[in-house]
Amino acid sequence: MTDIIMLPGLGGSGESHWQTLWERQDPSMRRFQPSSWDKPILTDWIAALEREISRSQTPPILIAHSLACQLIAHWAPMRKAAILGALLVAAPDPTGEVYLAEAGSFANPPPKRLPFPSLLVASTDDPFCALDHARHGAEIWGSAFADVGPRGHINAASRLGDWPEGKAIFERFRAQLG
Repeated sequence: MTDIIMLPGLGGSGESHWQTLWERQDPSMRRFQPSSWDKPILTDWIAALEREISRSQTPPILIAHSLACQLIAHWAPMRKAAILGALLVAAPDPTGEVYLAEAGSFANPPPKRLPFPSLLVASTDDPFCALDHARHGAEIWGSAFADVGPRGHINAASRLGDWPEGKAIFERFRAQLG
């Protein structure tokens, strides 16, 4: 069985967020734990990701939301562990009009292709990232791209529940990983 590591964004994906709901439904999923969900420090989040990956018996799949997508982009060039793949959901645009001041250390990830398969999922009306910027990010990272239509920031505020559409996207992605 493949380990799946959830990487929430700022705030830690609360009780009604699809990431939390998926974790409750699937014992192979577990969450990484940085020191603070609300005052993110890139080096701390990288260390937390490395710790969680080291607990895996086989290369895990990462499921990142929002700020955690940028975490992966910063971490990937220096990674020490093998990753099976990464699902990147609602990556924010650090150059956009709306960006989190408390997440400044996450801005400007290296513009490099990710060294593992990835899929970037974006919404047409995400207040944190225009669809064109998301497509461009997918090109830079070498990620496949999925446009899910108007779903906001693809978070609890989007009222997606356990986001069945996202589960189907993830299962198709996972099947391609072998």
